[in-house]
Amino acid sequence: MTQAPITVSRPPGRPQLWGSAGRRHRESAIGAVFFIAAALSIVISAAIVLSLVFEAASFLAQIDLEQLREIGWFPRRGLFDIGTVVVGSLIVTAIGMAVATPVGLGSAIYLSEYASPRTRRLIKPVLEILAGIPSIVLGYFALTVINPQIVTQLFSGADHFNLMAAGLAVGVLIIPLIASVAEDAMRAVPRSLREASYGLGARRITTSVRVVFPAAISGIVAALIIGVSRGIGETMVVAIAAGGTGGSLFTLDPLGPGQTVTAAMASLATGSDQVRGASAAFPSLFFLGLLLFLITLLLNMVGDVFVRRTRQRY
Repeated sequence: MTQAPITVSRPPGRPQLWGSAGRRHRESAIGAVFFIAAALSIVISAAIVLSLVFEAASFLAQIDLEQLREIGWFPRRGLFDIGTVVVGSLIVTAIGMAVATPVGLGSAIYLSEYASPRTRRLIKPVLEILAGIPSIVLGYFALTVINPQIVTQLFSGADHFNLMAAGLAVGVLIIPLIASVAEDAMRAVPRSLREASYGLGARRITTSVRVVFPAAISGIVAALIIGVSRGIGETMVVAIAAGGTGGSLFTLDPLGPGQTVTAAMASLATGSDQVRGASAAFPSLFFLGLLLFLITLLLNMVGDVFVRRTRQRY
């Protein structure tokens, strides 16, 4: 005797996996909350950018464009030389990256390719602790240790406040950021590439430099771009160690005092609730903010394009 097959009829409409109507309503409400959170972040970002644009336009309307090419940055006197703060930021960032790039990438290669699991578990938290040190502490460290013990010992003509000491302190600040991101990128490289290299007789250093490093180049470049953005955006270290509190003359000398974009904003807005001096001094804060935003946006765009072009899938 054969048994007739059992058939299950599906009700019309939505499938059974949708669950009850109450569950669907709760999921819709949660989705709406998340959408509002995402939309709110976009609105806040747009409001910040628009405020920078309008105030920067107000600043440019109050001054003659020739004032943007003066002998230095002294906003309370009506001198708004953009080259002074931009060049100062580039000098500090270049010095910082010259310190952080070899040390950070060397640390990443060691943690990824050489360190034992126990050693990595010990060193990685130390790097994270270094990243958590407040920048104001590193600023005073640059002023009391780096400058007298390193800079003035190597360069006898160095000023007590100088861009070199600030750049070295910024480099210390960037090291854990580059090391952590680059190490994660290198550890993401498949083990099979390393085994293939070892199978061909390559040494560990050859495998690390000529196989793993090129395979992780997109993540490494992303780490360097993040480091550059962090260096340009650093405020307290430069405000304390570089010496450009009231303004600065244009200089290319890293051994003398100077001014950066962020330090200029901090020093100008410090001391009272209203920036005193020339009438265009207060709007110049927003102009510098917009300039800093455009620089970091350009860096991120260049980094994204490079990462997309060099990313390899395994």
